[in-house]
Parts: sequence; structure tokens; C-alpha cells
Amino acid sequence: MPDTTSTTPAAATTSPSSGLVRNLRSELMRCIPFSQMQAAHVDALVAGANQAYFAPDEVVLDPSRGPTRALLCIRQGSVTGRKGLAESAGQFEYVAGDLFPVGALLAARAVTATYTANEHTFCLRLPAELVEHVAAQSPPLADFLNGRVMHLLALSRSALQSQFALSAQAEQTMETALAQLPRREPLTCDASTPLRGALGRMHERRVGSVLVVDDAGSIQGIVTRQDILGRITLPQLSLDTPIGQVMSSPVASLSAQHTLQDAVLLMSRQGVRQVPITDGGQVVNVVSQRDLFSLQRLSIKQLGGGIRAAATVQALKPLAADIRDFARSLLGQGVQARQLTELISHLNDLLTTRLVELVAQRRGLNLQQACWLSFGSEGRGEQTVATDQDNGLVFVPQDPQQVREPERAAWLAFAREVNEALDDCGYPLCKGGVMASNPACCLSPLEWTARFTQWVEAGTPEHLLQASIFFDLRPLCGNAALAAPLQSFLCTAPAHVPRFIKQMADNALRRGAPLNWRGALATTDVQGQALLDLKLQGTAIFVDAARLYALAHGLSALGTRARLETAAPLIGVAPAEGDAWVAGFEFLQMLRLQLQLGQRAAPADNPNAVDTLTLNDIARRMLQETMRMARSLQQRIQLDYGR
Repeated sequence: MPDTTSTTPAAATTSPSSGLVRNLRSELMRCIPFSQMQAAHVDALVAGANQAYFAPDEVVLDPSRGPTRALLCIRQGSVTGRKGLAESAGQFEYVAGDLFPVGALLAARAVTATYTANEHTFCLRLPAELVEHVAAQSPPLADFLNGRVMHLLALSRSALQSQFALSAQAEQTMETALAQLPRREPLTCDASTPLRGALGRMHERRVGSVLVVDDAGSIQGIVTRQDILGRITLPQLSLDTPIGQVMSSPVASLSAQHTLQDAVLLMSRQGVRQVPITDGGQVVNVVSQRDLFSLQRLSIKQLGGGIRAAATVQALKPLAADIRDFARSLLGQGVQARQLTELISHLNDLLTTRLVELVAQRRGLNLQQACWLSFGSEGRGEQTVATDQDNGLVFVPQDPQQVREPERAAWLAFAREVNEALDDCGYPLCKGGVMASNPACCLSPLEWTARFTQWVEAGTPEHLLQASIFFDLRPLCGNAALAAPLQSFLCTAPAHVPRFIKQMADNALRRGAPLNWRGALATTDVQGQALLDLKLQGTAIFVDAARLYALAHGLSALGTRARLETAAPLIGVAPAEGDAWVAGFEFLQMLRLQLQLGQRAAPADNPNAVDTLTLNDIARRMLQETMRMARSLQQRIQLDYGR
């Protein structure tokens, strides 16, 4: 007889015979988390389990059955959980290989949903005591139960990295901590050391720099081989001069806990060739450009140097293609979505900046009188490979109160040339016209402020839907001070206009997560492909929500991850839930990159559409779980702003 006082199904249950144990083990070890467990631990679960059958539309679990005392593992069929009053996370479908209800079991509480069989469904019932006993011996099972989303994400990353391990086996991962690099005793001296002695030791050691440190070993300055000509030789400085008088200070350094990627970005952004590494405040190593990039077939420093040195727009076109090749190489090394999109955005920034400089120089324009603005994914630093243009221009008119049309015409012509050149480099023109060559996006500071004020104080929902991309504003090149008032306005004004925040919330809810009435992925059938748009139906949900909370709380963060992490504690979200939102967003970004870099098949007309039938078990489950997280995020918005 079934135990109707617990979460035992209403259907009759039986323990598997000894002959079934081996077959059930083979069956389960094709699914997560059993595929990560030792066979003996899976056998222990199977031997202590009961089998249960449920007819179509039969209730499997509901809140009236009291505290959860068992997990159900679906062998065949599917079950949909329809949430009740205690929890408003919508419906979710569980299919073969799924374990549920994990949260209720761990909390020793009743379920908050009514679970119903969609078809003829067969399950294994795993008593709580058995699960607890095996989890104590099996870390994979314990990890899965305590962090389902994060565990699935880790497995997804692992599967991706394994897929490309053969091509990347000779390369160092960008996630490697600098502490793991070979250490050489750095050449150091104090500030009073004469140049003669310091340069002599540089020559003897055949190194490119000498660090100036204090008595505690903390860095005070640096002199590099490149400094010698301009600071010592040409000024004919006496070699008896103390090195402290010619050293560069302060010095950009990193700790031993930073990664290769951090060092790569620092070198590229600041144009330096050596980075001191500290541990506990004391210098312990110096990593050079050669050290880092000997580990990479194609280096960000080489790409950045090539972009900065480009003398013509035509010279930038092959470098734009190199950026995509570089991204493909890093994807093969298992670099995570956040780091990869940051690197892509950084290189795209360099290329756009150089292109703007070349066009301005050719037209005789002073970039101190203007600032090129980035919007959307470029403004957030989240560009993928298949990205179009979202930009604008703010310029200083002769009369601050009124722009003369010849002035605007000159800047519009400049912007049009830049936009067309970017298009030639592989960054398509924006179909919505959000480009600096559009008169509506080429404005004086007063005009931009007036436009933002109108949107915030009196904009219609349609206007805000079109304008939301502008609220990810970031100055890219030119006179960044011109953008500062606009950024300040966006960090202060919106939070004080409830109507504006309500309309932004409505915009964030305009497109629901792609889950059907049963909680399964809702896809579009196109010639036998089950397609889902990872951008419009996926990342856009997280981006819109993060932007909403940033504007509502006056946050200066631009990136979606940073916005979610900063906003979560402000709106009372548990750390685990906030982490799940971030993990889901970055998983979707990774899938988009795989599609765009040719690692997965995508329709020619949509580089963000994935055929869910081609996903492996891990990726499919993570995608479904991510969409559930997207839905919970939208329901949080509904609770906060729906009234």
C-alpha cells in the first residue's frame, strides 16, 4: 500500500527486483547527476527505490501530502508542476531523467505545486533517508541537489571545453591564475639607486624593466627599456642620477590571484609591456607581453597593436576578421561568456576608436569637440560576434543654445562615413537607425538632455520601447566629459519618476519566457527544426530586467551581470537566486557565441536561433532551467511593479 501521508504517489509502488538493478543503473547513468556518480552509488539508489506508474492527468504530488519525504526520478513520460498560491513561478515540465521536487526535499517541506502526469509516466521513488545517505558518499549527487542550476552550468562549460580540447591542448587557459605562472626573481632597486647601477643590472639580467620598491617591498615605480631613450639618453641625463627621478609612477600591477585574462586586458588597455605581480603587497613576479602571448596563437596585444597602428580604414577590415578568429580560438579554450564578450567588446572598441580617429583626421575635425557614444550591447560591454551598430554622437556647437544646421551637417557627414566604414568591417548598419548618422542621434549636449528628459517625464510606452537601448550609454572616444552629464542624468532622474519606471517594467514584461503551458520549451517549427531565438526570447529578458532595476535604483553599472549582482540585495533577492539569474544569462550568451562562431548550426537569416533538437542533454536541460529563471525574474518584476 502506498504511504499517503508522505509524498508517495497515489499509484501502487514496488521495489525493483535484483534483475532490474543492473538495467536501471545503465539507464540512469545516461542522465544527470547519475552520469557523474560512481556505479556503486547509483546501485545503492536503485536498490532502495520503488517503482511507480501514473496514468495521464493523474496527480503525482500536491501540497496536501505534507512534508516531502522522497524524490521522484522520471524513467518514461513527463510531469507538469502547476504552481499554487505559495509560489508563483508558473508551470514547469519534468521529463525522463529529471529529479523532483529537489527544493521541497532539502527544506523538508510540502511542495507548493500540484504535479500532474501528462501521459503514461513511470518513476523511481527515492526515499529521503536513502538520498541523504548516498549524497553523503557521492559529491556529484550532493552538488547537484544543493545547486542544480550552477551544477548544470558547470557541466555545460565542461562539455564545451572537452569538445575543443584537442585543438586547444597546447594553449594556456585564460582563466589560469597568475600565481601559477613560472616565477623569476624580479629586478628591483630603491629610489636612490644611480641609473648607472640599475641599467647595468638590466643589461646583465637581459630584462626589459627594473622595479623601484620601498623597504617593505611595495612598488613605487618602474623604468622600462622604452623609457631609456626618451627619459635618459635624449635629455643626456647623468648616469649618477637617482632612478627615482625618472621612474614612471604609479605602476599598474596585479595580484597573484588575478588571471591571464586580467593581465592581457591591462596590457592592452594601458599600452604596457610588463605587469608586476604582487602577493601580500610585495612584488613577486613580472609578467611580460612575451610571457603571456607565447601561450596564445593569436594575442590580444598583437591585435590591439595592429588596430592602433592601422593607417587607413582599409587596413582595419582584415583586423576585424582577426577579432572573430581570436574569439573562436578562445571559445575553444573554454573561456567563459563574460570574459569572452568583454574581450570582444574591448577589441571592437579599439577598432571603432581608431576608425573614428582616422575619419576625423581626414575631415579635419577636432574630436575634443565631440564624443562618440556606444549604446546597447556595445555600451554594456556585452558584444557577441554577430552584432550590428548602436551608436550616437554628442558635439559642441558654437552657440550652446542653438545648433546651426551647417555644424550639424558636418558632424552628420563625418558620422555617416564612420557608420559605412564599420559596415564594411563587418558591423552591419542598425536596422532601427540607432546610429550617429541619424540626425536624431547626432545632437548637442542640451539636445541630448532634452531628449532624455522627454522620454523619462512624458514618453509614451512605444517611445520607451524604442529608446531603452539608449539607457546603456557609454562614451567611447573623443571628449568623454561631454557624456558625463548624460550619464549622471540617467543615474538620478529615472528613479524619481514612478510613471517612467512602471512603463519600463511593462516593456520588460512584453515578451514572456519561451515556456509552454506545460512548462516545456516553446519553440517554433521551421522545416523540421525546433527553433528558439536566444537573443529576443532569452538574453533580452535578463538585459531588460537588469536595466530596469539599475534605472529604478540609480545604479551606475552598465553590464547585465553587474546590474543583477548590484540590484539583487537591494530588492531582497537571496544570493542563490541572484547567482542563478547571472548563470542563466551567461549560459545564453555562451550558446549565442557557439552559434555565431560556427560551433553550432544556425539559420542563415538568424545567427541567434538555436535548433533545440541538436542540443545535448546537458545543454537542453540547462536551457530549460535558464528559461525558468527568466520567468521567475519577470515574475519578480510583476510583483514589484505590476500594481
